[in-house]
Amino acid sequence: MITVDFKRLNVKPGSRILDVGCGQGRHTCEAYCQPGITAVGLDLNPSDVAQTRGMLCAMDDAGMGGGGTWQVFSGDCTCLPFENDFFDAVICSEVLEHIPNNKKAAAELVRVLKPTGVLAVSVPRYTPEVICWTLSEQYYNTPGGHIRIYTRKSLLKLIEGVGMKYRGGHFAHSLHTPYWWLKCAMGLDNEDARAVRLYHRFLVWDIMKKPWLTRALDKLLNPFIGKSCVYYFTRP
Repeated sequence: MITVDFKRLNVKPGSRILDVGCGQGRHTCEAYCQPGITAVGLDLNPSDVAQTRGMLCAMDDAGMGGGGTWQVFSGDCTCLPFENDFFDAVICSEVLEHIPNNKKAAAELVRVLKPTGVLAVSVPRYTPEVICWTLSEQYYNTPGGHIRIYTRKSLLKLIEGVGMKYRGGHFAHSLHTPYWWLKCAMGLDNEDARAVRLYHRFLVWDIMKKPWLTRALDKLLNPFIGKSCVYYFTRP
């Protein structure tokens, strides 16, 4: 499930892309598919780092890379282990809502980005997220979970406040929003909720098969109930 539009990153063969808070590697792997790219993933969770490495090794075995290279690190997004002005593009997808010191994290994203480089940031959209918080106290009290809800204004203020210039954005994953509402309403740990299980099965099918009908429906609904907001910035 790819949230960021790689066409907006303005990368070319030889570019370096950093995926901060890479999780299980969805954007790191997508970056590695781009022609001639050095894809770098970083996450605080060692098991996610291991899984991302495993995915990238499997891609190598299957010849699925774009001809570039990859690296994956365990690290903290508030203290990135990279030199200044090192990456041509930085991705930070669904991360900042988890970070207590989000200002320091934002400054680090900019520090490692080259001048004229592109930063892509995605966070949960305000209204769908408020509904999740309303339906389930557990949703925001889970250790390592979401600790804040961003409005468009607050997110732009955060990133522009560390010197970046806003270039545009879009919404994503509208079909995932009802799933999280159902899950919050019926209990995050309720494995027996039939509606949640059926909807999850539908989402897996949609991700794997990508039928035109659900792709069109997702695009149609994104302006209204898109789960994520994706913003693009350039460093002057």
